[in-house]
Amino acid sequence: MISTRIRGRRLAGVLVAAAAATTLLLSGCTAGDAGDAGGDAASGPLLTIPREDMGTFSQNFNPFSPNAAPMTQQAIYESMIIYNPADGSTTPWLAESWEASDDGLSLTFHLRDGVKWSDGEPFSAKDVATTFGLQQKIVEGSFPYVSKVEAADDATVVFTFSEPFSPGLFEVGQQVIVPDHIWADQENPDKFENETPVGTGPYTEVSKFQAQSFELLPNPEYWQQDKQNLPGVRMLAFAGNDGANLAAINGDVDWAPQFMPDIQKTYVDRDPEHRHYWFPPTGAMINWQLNTTKPMFEDPQVRKALSLAVDREQVVKVGMSGYTEPADCSGLSGSYSTWKDESLLGSCDWIGHDPEKAGEMLDEAGFEAGADGKRTTPDGEPFAFKISVGSTSTDWLSVANIISQDLADIGVTATVDAPDWAAVTAAYEQGTFDTGIVWSDNAPTPYQYYRSLMSSETLKPVGEQTFSNYHRFSDPQADELLDRFSAASDETAQHEIVDQLQALYSEVAPVVPLFPGPEWGAYTDTRFTGWPTEDDPYATLATRSPTTVLVLTSLQPVD
Repeated sequence: MISTRIRGRRLAGVLVAAAAATTLLLSGCTAGDAGDAGGDAASGPLLTIPREDMGTFSQNFNPFSPNAAPMTQQAIYESMIIYNPADGSTTPWLAESWEASDDGLSLTFHLRDGVKWSDGEPFSAKDVATTFGLQQKIVEGSFPYVSKVEAADDATVVFTFSEPFSPGLFEVGQQVIVPDHIWADQENPDKFENETPVGTGPYTEVSKFQAQSFELLPNPEYWQQDKQNLPGVRMLAFAGNDGANLAAINGDVDWAPQFMPDIQKTYVDRDPEHRHYWFPPTGAMINWQLNTTKPMFEDPQVRKALSLAVDREQVVKVGMSGYTEPADCSGLSGSYSTWKDESLLGSCDWIGHDPEKAGEMLDEAGFEAGADGKRTTPDGEPFAFKISVGSTSTDWLSVANIISQDLADIGVTATVDAPDWAAVTAAYEQGTFDTGIVWSDNAPTPYQYYRSLMSSETLKPVGEQTFSNYHRFSDPQADELLDRFSAASDETAQHEIVDQLQALYSEVAPVVPLFPGPEWGAYTDTRFTGWPTEDDPYATLATRSPTTVLVLTSLQPVD
């Protein structure tokens, strides 16, 4: 689920400025309009949010679908626990408590009393068991370590693992739960569009659904009605950053969770009293991934040489508008600062910008330059390839162009290939690309990051679809370390294993890490207050995160 969420975020687009006005016109409303919610909620404006990577919406609220409408997993359905990468805390949500068995082979959640579905039916452990049955049926390889999920009673659900798997708490705990009485009899749950969803979340009632906007009004049965203070949520569709940014600049939206160049000048300075942004580096590491099934990228020394050619300072300063920082050789993003091995970072020799050394390493690997200055492979073929990135992601396009120019300086020909994101992603998933700017798995521990980049478990042959490990790399030592990590329940032991994973990562360079992905988030408090900030990081400002529901249940209308 995590990788899907990250992938979706990167399906960003650029649309001419007119798109914003068109969308708002078609939606027939602005952020200041009231919705149709009943009772007191009808008296105020709806929280309005742009979605910059969807030109149109489909009325699909199936949380198992990669094409689910925005807010399906944030406002309609909920999970048992919520992990917050901004402060490292875990919040009990549909579960009040949990415990693991001493042998690590079972995990028991005790569910919250008094929770109802939005149609008034009671929430119970049976719903949890049904959800995991569906998830494992729909998504091949989902939760492979879960052998059984049983409702011990209405309020207790027990997960039995086939082997000890310590990362399972957060993977299992953050799965959103669907109602058994709606989903158990669905013959094709993966194709069920679920147009009128029944959830436990704070905003479940679909209203005014159009191709370019829709509203979610309050769940009449919500279990935290004292925290359900918004009249509703309105989503607006945009086919790119530019249109969504214009809507934010014009004050047509309350929450702007997308990349915005020079945000201080273009957004905040227009109303510094009310407009703010916060971009914590808690997103996934953004990597330049080289398809290791291509002979030219098989040698780790070649991958390291290409890494040394990249000027990451320019990448983050120009390409990312200074919103993040260069990666180091651990590959770990800001979410994992406490896991980094400082002794390793002090000895990194393939991350800094050193084009002279890069050239020497390529020479040694047989990728020598000819009289024209351009390099060839050991087989005498031009050392030339593409860098794939979606045409509408202006930030990543800039990053790819900087890398292309850096490589040209050492005689390597890299062409930026920028079709739409659907085509780029399809090539990643099938393994037919050369290189690409790619997101990574992000989770409470570094386990998922290293598993997705170095494990044989995630390795698929070219032509077989995969949703991670696009570069097709594995290492038997990584497998052994990952197995040891998943079996370890002691945090000290886990840190020692992650130290070894970092060292292995730095040795084999499975990918070229570029920078931690910032969690984009800007807002205006003219209509709603209670936003998370750097001083009060109870959540991030992401709108596609498990923590999004914490924001939805904290905001309050301005009096």
